[in-house]
Amino acid sequence: MCGIVGYIGKEKKAEKVVIEGLYRLEYRGYDSAGLAYIEDKEIKVVRAKGAVSGLDKKSSNIAPQDLAIGHTRWATHGKPSEENAHPHMSLKGELAIVHNGIIENYKHLKELLMDDGYFFRSETDTEVLANWIEYTKLKNNSSLEDAVHEALKYVHGAYAICVVEPNAEMIVCAKKSSPLAVGIGDGSFIIGSDATPIIGRAKEVIYLEDDQIAIVTRDKLQVKDIDNRETGFFPEKLLLDLQAVEKKGFESFMMKEINEQPETIADCLRGRLAAAGPEIALGGIEDVMPRLLRAKKITIVSCGTSWHSALIGKYLIESLTRIPVEVDYASEYRYRKPIIANDDVVIGITQSGETADTKAALELAKRKGALIIGIVNVVGSSIARLSDAGIYTHSGTEIGVASTKAFTGQVAAITMLAIKLSHRLGHIDDEKLMDLKDALAIIPDQVQEILDDSGVIESVASIYSNYDDFLFLGRGVSFPVALEGALKLKEISYVHAEGYPAGEMKHGPIALIDESCPSVFVMPHDDSYEKTISNLQEIKARSGKVIAITDKEDKNLTEAADAVIIVPKTKPELTPLLTTIPLQIFSHKIARIRNKDVDKPRNLAKSVTVE
Repeated sequence: MCGIVGYIGKEKKAEKVVIEGLYRLEYRGYDSAGLAYIEDKEIKVVRAKGAVSGLDKKSSNIAPQDLAIGHTRWATHGKPSEENAHPHMSLKGELAIVHNGIIENYKHLKELLMDDGYFFRSETDTEVLANWIEYTKLKNNSSLEDAVHEALKYVHGAYAICVVEPNAEMIVCAKKSSPLAVGIGDGSFIIGSDATPIIGRAKEVIYLEDDQIAIVTRDKLQVKDIDNRETGFFPEKLLLDLQAVEKKGFESFMMKEINEQPETIADCLRGRLAAAGPEIALGGIEDVMPRLLRAKKITIVSCGTSWHSALIGKYLIESLTRIPVEVDYASEYRYRKPIIANDDVVIGITQSGETADTKAALELAKRKGALIIGIVNVVGSSIARLSDAGIYTHSGTEIGVASTKAFTGQVAAITMLAIKLSHRLGHIDDEKLMDLKDALAIIPDQVQEILDDSGVIESVASIYSNYDDFLFLGRGVSFPVALEGALKLKEISYVHAEGYPAGEMKHGPIALIDESCPSVFVMPHDDSYEKTISNLQEIKARSGKVIAITDKEDKNLTEAADAVIIVPKTKPELTPLLTTIPLQIFSHKIARIRNKDVDKPRNLAKSVTVE
């Protein structure tokens, strides 16, 4: 979750590079921030509670440096405070460290260190790690590099670390279950939790594998395994550009990313719908297609917003292919002793490709012999490499913590997968496939129509911005959309919101209905529309306010609902790609009226790389 940045090079601009990189990584955490550099053979540390801007102000007078490491924190062990902020110094000043992850056996290591006379200034597991490496270094009279190698053999948990010592000759990095990238610049190296801080400063990047250690000096990069054997590395071209991490005139990254969806959905569809004749080209899964077609069960594991795209996938795959699908929270899957057969397929959906729970669930399934399919946005991510096959969503860098374009990319990807499987299995014919392809092809233009008319949605949001409780309701494939709408409102406005199947209202939630609790219905004209109208009437009979999102004017609906938002008409299978958009805009507007920072919602981080 936390963000790490490091720089070492010939130019004296390390402190500026690190601060700039931390700004770009704030979506990973913003409880505190810090910077470490070397001055007169002594490690200097500057830390600040809160956002990176506080650190920026405190470090404005630092003399130009050619080496520095920095950190922006999402708190795990220890409350947000300056004392718990990274970097952490070891007790005897031998080193400073920044860390993303959780050290599971930190209490045991702490006890060992306290027996040797160590004491601690913070509540963090990271300070324990700093002192454990120092202890190992002094005990063995070893170099920093060797001390890191040896110390990590006794560390359990997840980590991405950068370590420096007073002689200022190198940055030692290591990774296990948390991402870490090294950008190769012109006479410099830039280290980041992901590629975001590297954009514009390096043209090539390497992504460290688990149990790898990188030794980065001013003119050389070495990569070794945990046993200190050099492994070499294979740089990749960094294809992202600076526009990906800039707001481009929008009031928030979230609104920028909402408005990018016509382009990002088109990018996800591009080339895949262009296959000649009745076919959807998903080259990333073609080699495993025979095994996919033999599947007796498909399980989809994911977390958060991705779990909602998984639920949509379940509805589509089951209805189109007749293959049973289970959807599991990744955080629960590995602990409930799941039944996994050799002919099972397990699909992991994740924006970052680094979500710790999803990665652990897929690793378990892979050990049991299941076929692993990844639906991932970030090329080269851990889950992308772990998967036997996969589909990239091509949504681009998503900075806003509340996912928008990544979600619709996931939905587009799993929709294409469901349609392709259905056609290959003979459940839909060539004509039906071509109809669905044609409908998918115009989805980006239809999303643009919604965005062009967003003023209507914002007006409705303004009317309801002072309400503190909402229910979001839908049936069939619209139920996960309702869940996603509720989540968006909760994430960025801190308004209580719940999503339910509309038919479940009468089984408990209807007790909440009164004039103070509006209901948002996601109700395109599909097979369940008339049933949903009945559920709406049940709300109105109890003086509840109703906002309806639908795809066609309807007299009964306009008379019953307090507000109606119309999206373009599409095939029933594709409605989530359209009905989701007004919910994103609705939530963003309410959050802004309530004066919330939509890009940095409290207590949240973009990429959850710890359990």
